Parts: sequence; C-alpha cells; structure tokens
Amino acid sequence: MDEFERLLKKYERVDKDGRPLEEEPEGEITYFAEGEQEEFVRIPKERVAVVIGKKGRTKREIEKRTKTKIEIDSETGEVFITATKETDDPLAVWKARDVIMAIGRGFSPERAFRLFNEGETLEILNLTDVIIGNDKNALPRVRGRIIGRKGRTREIIEEMSGADISVYGKTVAIIGNPIQVEVAKTAVEKLAKGSPHGVVYRYLERRKKDLELESTTYYEALGGETGDEWEE
Repeated sequence: MDEFERLLKKYERVDKDGRPLEEEPEGEITYFAEGEQEEFVRIPKERVAVVIGKKGRTKREIEKRTKTKIEIDSETGEVFITATKETDDPLAVWKARDVIMAIGRGFSPERAFRLFNEGETLEILNLTDVIIGNDKNALPRVRGRIIGRKGRTREIIEEMSGADISVYGKTVAIIGNPIQVEVAKTAVEKLAKGSPHGVVYRYLERRKKDLELESTTYYEALGGETGDEWEE
C-alpha cells in the first residue's frame, strides 16, 4: 500500500459502529483514525527509571488509568503517548503526558498521580525566565530561597496554597487546582525576584483566607469528583 492509500484509509469516514460509509449519511459524520491522538515529551534521562517504575509498574499504572500506550526511549528520554482502541477519555493522552512531565520534573509518582483527579493541573515555571540579572550564581541562590532551610519554605508554600511543588534543575513544577497553582506560582515568583520571605508568607496568609472557599466552589462546579489513591 503506497503512502497515499495509507493516508486515505487512515482518514476513511466511518459510522458510529465503525462501518465504512458508502453513501452520504444523514446527520453527523465521524472521522476515525486509530492512534491519531498522540503526544510527545522529552524528560531528563535520569528520571526515565522513575517514570518506568520498579518492573515497569508506574508506566503500566499510567497506561491502565488512561487506556493509552506509552513508549519510552531510555537513551534519549523521549516519551510517546498514543491513544488505543480502549481509550474513552478525549483528554486521556494529555493526562498521561502531564503525569509523565510531572515525574520528569522531580515529583514522585504518588504526587504526580494527583493529576488524575478532576480539575488538577500542572504548571512548570522556568526560573531563568523570572530571575532578574545575569549573575551566574543567581539560580542556585534562588533555588535555595524557594526550598528554604531543610525544605521549610517549600513546605510552607505547599501548606498555605494547597499545591504540591517540586524544585528540579532550572524549573519549579506546581500541581493543584488552578486557584492553588496561581497562589503558589505567585509566591515562587516573588521569592525568585527577591521579595523577603516574610513578605511572601504574609501574602500566603492573606490568600489562604480565600483559598478554601474558592477551591470548594471550584470543585463543586466540577461535581466534586476526585481520583483514586495509588502507592508505589
């Protein structure tokens, strides 16, 4: 089969039962192509083993939850996520992508799997886009300010915002609902730009008063659905 025929078959019109349409149908037409939904991401090579998990368990769990197929190149860190015949969630490929990206940015699988919960999102902040000036020592210093002594600053941001945070390399990854993510991101950016810790903590304290109500309203609008727990 030449390339033209292959592409023609791939985008062949089918009815809702998967049968080829021989005549112009009445109503809606469905265009079907198995494996058409796919995503590609590249993660640090040192995080590949974490994405795969012991005896492949983490990778299989992601595939099971999203009903997708995941292929990982251990040499390059390239990851391909593809929809399968069983995929029934139109967002499944993107959910799998975000979970893999989160693990690649330093989250444990347990924390990254929070993204399977309804309404949770991932945001990755590149610190080099936030740091002011060209001081070569700025990045380590900023990372230290965000993490804090024995990780206390990061813990405070998590406690006050409700978001999960991972500081890895040049990035800060944040998981939470959009309200939590925005508050945590603002706190991180303030620290990266030199705001004193006390100022950032007071900002978090002010926002905490509204966060619980706003988050409750947000989840109620989504129907109050949550994901299942999973442990390695």
